[in-house]
Amino acid sequence: MTKKTSAAPVLGTRALNRATLARQLLLRRSALGAKEAVEHLLGLQAQNVKPPYYALAARLDGFTPAALSQLMADREVVRLVTMRSTIHTHTADDALMLRPLVQAARDRELNQFRKGLEGVDLDRLASISRELVEAEPRTMKQLREALLVEWPDADPFALSVAARCRLPLVQVTPRGLWGRSGQVTLTTAEHWLDRPSEPAPAPDATVLRYLAAFGPASVKDMQTWAGLTRLRDAFERLRPQLVTFRDENGVELFDLPDAPRPDADTPAPPRFLPEFDNLLLSHADRSRMGSADLKGRTWKGNQAYCVLLVDGFLAGVWRQEEVLTIELFGTLTKSQRKEVVEEAERTIEMMNGSSSTWDIRFGTVVK
Repeated sequence: MTKKTSAAPVLGTRALNRATLARQLLLRRSALGAKEAVEHLLGLQAQNVKPPYYALAARLDGFTPAALSQLMADREVVRLVTMRSTIHTHTADDALMLRPLVQAARDRELNQFRKGLEGVDLDRLASISRELVEAEPRTMKQLREALLVEWPDADPFALSVAARCRLPLVQVTPRGLWGRSGQVTLTTAEHWLDRPSEPAPAPDATVLRYLAAFGPASVKDMQTWAGLTRLRDAFERLRPQLVTFRDENGVELFDLPDAPRPDADTPAPPRFLPEFDNLLLSHADRSRMGSADLKGRTWKGNQAYCVLLVDGFLAGVWRQEEVLTIELFGTLTKSQRKEVVEEAERTIEMMNGSSSTWDIRFGTVVK
């Protein structure tokens, strides 16, 4: 530990929790519009269609699914692979900036598939793929079959991964629209948005935005969020305009001087978050949201469960089918249980309309 780090103030777990919840718009619902919130949060994890909608319902005052759905229909937000090789919902501007930022990670990802791509000219693959999907949006199956004509001995799955890694492939609507269905069909972000991508930027501006949405945070935290390495130099360049803290383990944390850092005892209302919510995936050390032993209770295999926060920390999982079922990890006080039910009712109304009636039950979600 450096002398500078040793002298930095300590932020305990609850203080980090409250600071992160404030940045994530989870201490109180924000008046931001859907587009502004997606931009502030640097995108929303979107492995499935519904999670971005539930993510905003937990964060925004008066949110309706139609607000995000219309932005997607108008091509003001899009769905594509960016951080951690996962699908995110981004504003159009961020899609064209963040994808080039993480392109080096997508290129490294292809090293895992070298055997299946022997003899494949990746530049030519990218060129053929771009021509195909810009002529007409294609399913990944259609794209893979066309690439197999060129490289019949290659591994079909590896060809799919190569196309996804080399090109910023957007899932075109109606995929992603609320209440609509549609298979995944793809074109390039540049074609869908009718403008070129940004050149790969220096990460400095994104570091500042990450801290605004997820800080205080360590270098390793941001590297986990972005799926990138070697971000230390950017933090060091920015150090003169940042403040530093350390966590209870002595890890150095960076932050914006004027960012909110509420008192550790600030009340945190219950929140129902979707599976794969960014709040739970964007730090190397996730103890600020709950103890490590709870991780096995929020995931099964590679599937994440929707999670419940009580007093700012992981308190259970939930599922909405014919009824909204809540499985608690521990015991709640009578007042906490009442607040959880009220928040469940509020969430149901926001997502399904004021005339919706759903049963709310405490039971078993994880089977």
